[in-house]
Amino acid sequence: MGERLKAEIEKLTRCAEGRGAAAAPIRASEVVVADWVAFKCRYGCKGYGKHLSCPPYAPTPDETRRMLAGYETGLLLRFDGDPAHPDLGPGDIPDDFHPFFRDLIVWVNGTVHALEKVAFFDGYYKAFGFGAYPCIFCETCIPEETGGPVDAAAKRFCRHADVMRPSMEAAGMDVFATARSVGWPLSTIPCENMAYGKIVHGKITSVALVLIE
Repeated sequence: MGERLKAEIEKLTRCAEGRGAAAAPIRASEVVVADWVAFKCRYGCKGYGKHLSCPPYAPTPDETRRMLAGYETGLLLRFDGDPAHPDLGPGDIPDDFHPFFRDLIVWVNGTVHALEKVAFFDGYYKAFGFGAYPCIFCETCIPEETGGPVDAAAKRFCRHADVMRPSMEAAGMDVFATARSVGWPLSTIPCENMAYGKIVHGKITSVALVLIE
């Protein structure tokens, strides 16, 4: 790794820390992509097809693999907790919990966009970020408003196209395995009676990625 890139990673790390996130350099080859991840989106997630940042509009695992092959270095980001709900229990979480976690999602994805932008204007024009969770920069997304699937060309109507990015999981990345490669062991959060989304505590760890070059 050259001195210029080292300096950029240090700068981006400081930017991340200034926004309350931890950061760790990662080789693009250490980002794990697996076909099963797309199945988890398609079968089991209530957000499937509702957001332009998510499948079926997000990159497929094969597209992600090809994209990663064009990079060598990135920065993995870690966000601990939920700033709006530091202490919560299953009874606090509504059935439609996507808006409930809005502050958390904006924190993660806003930080990803900020770091991507810094790297881009520092001359790393290939910089590209992957956030976490379905996008929530709008109250409702275009597929939700139309009540059904939309053509990929509908992305031209995205009201926040400058900041909207796919999440790592939406693009087929195994977040758990990727985080382990930088020494961040993650675990699933138990849910009350194994009910969808009814997590028993708010110790949430979110992970995102910014590819640099």
